[in-house]
Amino acid sequence: MINVLTIEREYGSGANDIACKVAERLGWKLWDQLLTTEIARHLECDHLHVEQREECRDPLYYRLFKSFLRGSFEGSLATPKMKMADADGIRAVTEQLVRAAAKEGNCVIVGRGSAYYLHDSPDAFHVFVYAPFDERVRRLQQIGKSEQEAIQLAETVDRDRAAFIKQHFGVEFPRRQYFHVMINSAMGDNPVIQMILNGIEAFQKT
Repeated sequence: MINVLTIEREYGSGANDIACKVAERLGWKLWDQLLTTEIARHLECDHLHVEQREECRDPLYYRLFKSFLRGSFEGSLATPKMKMADADGIRAVTEQLVRAAAKEGNCVIVGRGSAYYLHDSPDAFHVFVYAPFDERVRRLQQIGKSEQEAIQLAETVDRDRAAFIKQHFGVEFPRRQYFHVMINSAMGDNPVIQMILNGIEAFQKT
């Protein structure tokens, strides 16, 4: 019985809005911004701090600094006392929360590597939402981004996500074998929503 839906996505594809609408149709809990909020609460840090660092790798200079810190005598004393709100610390808490949400069931989880954490779960259905570059730029402009900013975000955010997925799961982003359905959102939100719901229903009959 499917009671978990994960939606991974290309940035600007409209997947967040689609996930919200699917959750409403199913009457399930949506883990999107709520997941970011819970990560921040667990790490006792600012919501924006988490938002800027989830699904990313830390910069090289920081990774080198952290390796040095953990290798030093002073660092070995201090590190266990620190709640690490860097990319690695955020990833670890994210995995805990994603698995807890899946165990509770009846939820839609957006991104954060959820499809990869739960790819072996028999109760989970995994969707990847993508769109042509121009469509993603158009959608980003609709939510207030300038054309230049939209283009830059569409070019760079998924590059960071790909590096994150490669580092932590050892696969290319997106790895199609991890998804039951991959959908082009350029066809419109309502058809995509219906395809997801139909996909869940069809999969449960197999």
